[in-house]
Amino acid sequence: MTTGDTLGRLNDEDYPAYSMGRAADLLGTTQNFLRALGDHRLITPLRSAGGHRRYSRYQLRIAARARELVDQGTPVEAACRIIVLEDQLEEAQRINAEHHRAAAGTAKTARFPTAC
Repeated sequence: MTTGDTLGRLNDEDYPAYSMGRAADLLGTTQNFLRALGDHRLITPLRSAGGHRRYSRYQLRIAARARELVDQGTPVEAACRIIVLEDQLEEAQRINAEHHRAAAGTAKTARFPTAC
């Protein structure tokens, strides 16, 4: 593996670089909390060759949002559902914005015949 390959992986948001213990330490939570997020299918960590859970930076951001909700008193199951709904809303808003941009572009390029 070259240095370029290693740096590319470190910059990859989806690369499973963190062990469960390290992920829990970074989030200031327990390993059981991370297991609960997996049980509720909010995040699915990849497994190392030895079967150990490995988390990506993207998954850690999701877990941090779940922890924020749980710290505010939201049950884990509800926090997971809220995060899924937030993600769906964000995706719908992105698609809607794309449609608006496309419609605006179509309206600008449309030619209407002028009256004589």
